[in-house]
Amino acid sequence: MIPSAGIPKKRQRTAARRSSSTVGTISSVSDVTLTEISQQHHRPSSMADDRPSPMADDRPSPMADDRSTSSTDETLHFNDSVTADVVLRLFMDSPSPLQSSPTATSDSVSNSDFHVYLHSDILRRSKYFSALLSDRWIGHVQASDHATTGDGDRFLLNLGVPPATGSIQSHLTVLELLYTNDFAAVVDSASTALDLLPVALELLFEECVRWCVDFLEAVPWTEEEEKRVVRLIPFLSEEESKELVARVSPSREDSCEAMLEGLVSSAMNSYGNTAFVKAFVGKILRDLSSRETAKRVLEKAFARSLKTVKESLEDYSSPVFRGDHNETEAIQKLNLHKASTNGKHLLWLVERMIELRVADVAVREWSEQACFTADLQRAFRDDSWRNIVPGLPAVILRCTCRLANAVSAGTILASRQVRRKLVEDWLPVLVVCKDNVSPISPSNKSLYLELEETFLRIISTLPMSDAQELLQRCLSFSTRNVDDCPHLVTAFNTWFRRAARPLKPDSLFDQ
Repeated sequence: MIPSAGIPKKRQRTAARRSSSTVGTISSVSDVTLTEISQQHHRPSSMADDRPSPMADDRPSPMADDRSTSSTDETLHFNDSVTADVVLRLFMDSPSPLQSSPTATSDSVSNSDFHVYLHSDILRRSKYFSALLSDRWIGHVQASDHATTGDGDRFLLNLGVPPATGSIQSHLTVLELLYTNDFAAVVDSASTALDLLPVALELLFEECVRWCVDFLEAVPWTEEEEKRVVRLIPFLSEEESKELVARVSPSREDSCEAMLEGLVSSAMNSYGNTAFVKAFVGKILRDLSSRETAKRVLEKAFARSLKTVKESLEDYSSPVFRGDHNETEAIQKLNLHKASTNGKHLLWLVERMIELRVADVAVREWSEQACFTADLQRAFRDDSWRNIVPGLPAVILRCTCRLANAVSAGTILASRQVRRKLVEDWLPVLVVCKDNVSPISPSNKSLYLELEETFLRIISTLPMSDAQELLQRCLSFSTRNVDDCPHLVTAFNTWFRRAARPLKPDSLFDQ
């Protein structure tokens, strides 16, 4: 994704944009400069609309003026030494800012000067050559500056090609297009269009510019081709470049965030088999360069899903009995299904936030759910949910377990108050699930044990007064065989070891 700020400022396109070392000159005429020429022949702003487009159904006449349709011009051919009245010398020179290719293009004629035989009537399709061959500049040429043939005078023009980025072959191709106008056959790939476009821009060959731009608008690019397009945009008019700019530049500052919000929402709500979609969106979130953007998007989605789950459980736990019994039962089932579905989304969001280390807000929110946990306890003490959403308790406890594990491991740095409230509010839910969810499957048994161990580790991080209160609520972790609950034994041993220390702080440093 390329931000709009990455596109350089627009530059005026005239013949004067060519660097001084690459200016086409009439041989031996020292007082002819392209700056003077361009001041007399600025490109009209409407020129872009007059050029042919490869996307158009009714293409304009290929030649720029009435001369192109004459029988005389039909007999003129590219590089015809017999009828040519202009000899163009192409030579490698210093780089030009218009060229966009990062490396030189290899061709068989780029190692030495190359002379090509052309016709002034054809060259005038290019505004650059039209200016160079105008009567004003021809008048400066002395007789000794002409190369003479049996048919009359020839003008010798010089045109430098930047060695690092230019290609004599690209220049020859554009010059030949002045004759053939066969853009559709020549411009057959994005790479070719990008090779020819800088040359067409330098020579002010408007039809070729338009064709290359329209071709680039319509085809896919590689990453490297996109970089070249971005470098060329400043040399195009606003009208010419608007489609290219729209393709590589965001339409608003929060485009990335809006896109991510749509992806996360679609992953959770829009597909029947969400597992594959969620996995893909998870990868997008991991690869995103802006962690803050991912954090904002995930926090918004977490808040929405948590709100839905809470409202559904609240409606289920405190139903409003209206109408007949069947209607009330149907509403209760709907509330449970809504809570279960959004609970699964919530678990996915929690896992992504922990993975990206942006779950600090989620942990704080989860620790402030006294009313929600009370609704959960009421719901799980009722038997109605068992045949409707048997997996709901495990989903909610897994969310708690993921967040509590991240806190105990230091992945999320939570305050003392958050750590205490996390255990204080969610420990009763764990106890209710152990007492009321039966039979206990192996997966649920493993989940309960993991959450018990995690709560005890968090308790060990609290002041002894807090730990004393909370440990007494953990006696339900005990089992028939004391050896089967080593985590509980270790937690109490730790507390009593600390309690056995003297009260005076100074004595702590003597041990």
